[in-house]
Amino acid sequence: MMATMPSAHPYYRNYGSTPPPQPPLLAQPSPHQGVPGVSPFPLSANVSLGHHPISAYEDGKIYSLVIELMDPATRETALLELSKKREQYDDLALVLWHSFGIMPALLQEIVSVYPLLSPPNLTAHVSNRVCNALALLQCVASHPDTRQLFLNAHIPLFLYPFLNTTSKTRPFEYLRLTSLGVIGALVKQNDNNTVINFLLSTEIIPLCLRIMETGSELSKTVAIFIVQKILLDETGLTYICHTYERFYAVGTVLSNMVGQLVETQAVRLLKHVVRCYLRLSDNMRAREALRACLPEPLRDNTFATLLKGDMVTKRCLTTLLTNLQEP
Repeated sequence: MMATMPSAHPYYRNYGSTPPPQPPLLAQPSPHQGVPGVSPFPLSANVSLGHHPISAYEDGKIYSLVIELMDPATRETALLELSKKREQYDDLALVLWHSFGIMPALLQEIVSVYPLLSPPNLTAHVSNRVCNALALLQCVASHPDTRQLFLNAHIPLFLYPFLNTTSKTRPFEYLRLTSLGVIGALVKQNDNNTVINFLLSTEIIPLCLRIMETGSELSKTVAIFIVQKILLDETGLTYICHTYERFYAVGTVLSNMVGQLVETQAVRLLKHVVRCYLRLSDNMRAREALRACLPEPLRDNTFATLLKGDMVTKRCLTTLLTNLQEP
């Protein structure tokens, strides 16, 4: 597995030559298309909008804000207000998805920003606006009844241009972080094999690896969380360890992160790095390679003080080192 070094940077090798596992055939449904003269909220009679019963006034206010998303003149304020209220209403995702024209309006907000990505010309105001739209997409991605529909429509792909940016200015960093949050909402579910299969058919791993190397600490944390969730899935682990290029790409970035962590002492990131290495050690080919390339700071108690109060991560690191000693 560690025979030769790749001649080109692994980010641009299409992450290995072996085709990724293909997700199951996905239908291409669109959000509910309303009928002229019919209420744009066909589910309003049986959707509970919240953790607790809410008044008819509050119910109507949410619907009014959703309607205002359709009008470019009122959309910005509606995006802001709905993004603030999304945590209060469990089934806002259903209203957003099944209301006529709402998902296209949110996607219009996203694609309208593309021309500002290169050359980088994104202002804080525009970044905040599109991030409010992304927050509503995260709401849809998180809901069990809309998550699969969200995938079927391949909506995550609209976010990849944001993840592919490299500007370190705050508007771009905020945009990357919020986009990562949408993907993170998809993968954090326990029954996410379909999600993993979909992501493996895209370029999400190289995009996350780049952010793990160059992003802010918070963006790195969300990006490595996504990679860790992919590794925890059996299909994801097999995919990453299937070719040398894929393993090398992931291993190189993790090793670089360990070197940075010696300086930054960012314990939250260290927890994820250790768990990624531990999961890689479950694959026999990867375990053999890790015996030779596991970073020395993970072997020599460099992080002993940092992990002093974190028994779970200490146990993971001990298990990792034990795995690498086994034949």
